[in-house]
Amino acid sequence: MAANNRRMSGKKGAQVGSGGKRRRGLEGKGPTPPAEMRKGHAKQRAAQAKARRAQSRGPRRGAGKSASELVVGRNPVVEALRGGVPANTLYVQQFIDNDERVREALQLVAERGGINLMEAPRPELDRMTNGLNHQGLVLQVPPYEYAHPEDLADAAADAGEDPLIVALDGVTDPRNLGAVVRSVSAFGGHGVVVPERRAAGMTAGAWKTSAGTAARTPVARATNLTRALEAYKKAGIMVVGLAADGEAELGELDALDGPVVIVVGSEGKGLSRLVGETCDVRVRIPMPGGAESLNAGVAAGIVLYEAARRRR
Repeated sequence: MAANNRRMSGKKGAQVGSGGKRRRGLEGKGPTPPAEMRKGHAKQRAAQAKARRAQSRGPRRGAGKSASELVVGRNPVVEALRGGVPANTLYVQQFIDNDERVREALQLVAERGGINLMEAPRPELDRMTNGLNHQGLVLQVPPYEYAHPEDLADAAADAGEDPLIVALDGVTDPRNLGAVVRSVSAFGGHGVVVPERRAAGMTAGAWKTSAGTAARTPVARATNLTRALEAYKKAGIMVVGLAADGEAELGELDALDGPVVIVVGSEGKGLSRLVGETCDVRVRIPMPGGAESLNAGVAAGIVLYEAARRRR
């Protein structure tokens, strides 16, 4: 038995009594970890940099959820379901007249899945809607989860791209917000920023106008739009405001080639004073036809197209 413990000097291969080290060395080490967990990988470095930025900023203010919303009435409910507006519950009045719109609403809910179907007596629907003319159909839209303004710049950095962001100042029509979200998505932008107060939010109307693009284009909410723009400037992002009396013309603006935030005001009032003063440059869109102004959705689409053209 003692001979089994002698080293076999001068010979290649495993030695007697090696304890199975060679066998263990041939065993697999398990699945390859994700790129974010592999030491030295570019994605791990990006994730670490993002974590350091978040830690240095401290708790974020401005992100959060909106209140839930009710879409009331047969035509509005059917249009919302057709437009892909997110919903969690459809309330149907007991003993309702089963007309064409009611049947379509029920069919759309069945096809989409994930939407609860609840039957309720008319007094309950009256209470839910504060006496509005619901016509026996009420659709509950869940709260929209807003991003933080800095999340949009972070997403661009993670993708290795220069940020292309639109900020809205005093735009109160949800349809304009939805149109801007759609244009940002179409031209490769990274999101939209809206103020927390006195501004349109991501309602069912905004969702419908966005034609489904709101599902992949984030909307951030800023507690104070001026401070959010100043933070973008400190991060090296150019802030460009659209104004009819801007000192530069759109075609002359080289800033669209790099990191930029495009600030769009309301059609009637334009940019507010503080927001206008915060912009690095104010630019005008040439309108040889003589129109005095464009609504926010159209103006944003024109500038985003020019930015996308230059970046190509």
